[in-house]
Amino acid sequence: MPLTFISKKNSSGKQAALVLSGPFGAVKEQSSGLYAQTMAERGFVTLAFDPSYTGESGGEPRNVASPDINTEDFSAAVDFIGLQSNVDRERIGVIGICGWGGMALNAVAIDKRIKAVVASTMYDMTRVMSKGYNDSVTLEQRTQGLEQLGQQRWKDAESGNPAYGPVSLELQGGEPQFVVEYAAYYKNPQRGFHPRAINSNASWTITTPLSFMNMPILTYIAEISPRPMLLIHGEKAHSRYFSETAYEAAAEPKELMIIPDANHTDLYDQMDVIPFDKIEGFFKEHLV
Repeated sequence: MPLTFISKKNSSGKQAALVLSGPFGAVKEQSSGLYAQTMAERGFVTLAFDPSYTGESGGEPRNVASPDINTEDFSAAVDFIGLQSNVDRERIGVIGICGWGGMALNAVAIDKRIKAVVASTMYDMTRVMSKGYNDSVTLEQRTQGLEQLGQQRWKDAESGNPAYGPVSLELQGGEPQFVVEYAAYYKNPQRGFHPRAINSNASWTITTPLSFMNMPILTYIAEISPRPMLLIHGEKAHSRYFSETAYEAAAEPKELMIIPDANHTDLYDQMDVIPFDKIEGFFKEHLV
């Protein structure tokens, strides 16, 4: 997986390290790269990566996600950073953003090499794809959706190539406010636009949701304990409930930090909103 590997200059000895990815449909040059650069400036070796099949990472078909593969991506990133001569393997943490916040929590639950985790503006992609926002999808709607996805698989098999949806976040008017906020980040060259990002300039395969529909990734969240977890979410984020219910299911030590007045995408790039002092303090306390 192509990486953005950042190490603080003029440092000596082995250092604490962080691996980062997210949001869902983003690339390392966007939010995860910003977090990585900022944390490197604060004394950590950091690595931001493109998930498999996206951005500059390899694999075919392009622009497909999977909860198992994308969970493994975090462990593969830990493999890589732990091989660096200036990294202390006993002091590796993870930051996951948006949909990769959920993947990060899933990875930490099984990968005991990871000593602490931060999930910022976290989405549980298996939950939202299988149940809809606020768990609003009925069994009838779920069944209908699966039938449609099954038919799409036949079409893909017959053509020999996966079909893709329309380009993401091309607003037509009347979209929910949170979709408008996504577009304000991903489509704006002054904020987050990047030509390789799915959410900026492409779309996922139509059948991408299939692998998420019956694999709840946060089933074992309590097994992150006794390693510490910090969940960060905006007060006004439409996705806030993902962090709140994850916090309830997790075991101590855990912390949920709600940022006043912040929406979901404010935690992608707003330097006066993202609590970097808190994140720095969290990792410096626990990666010792």
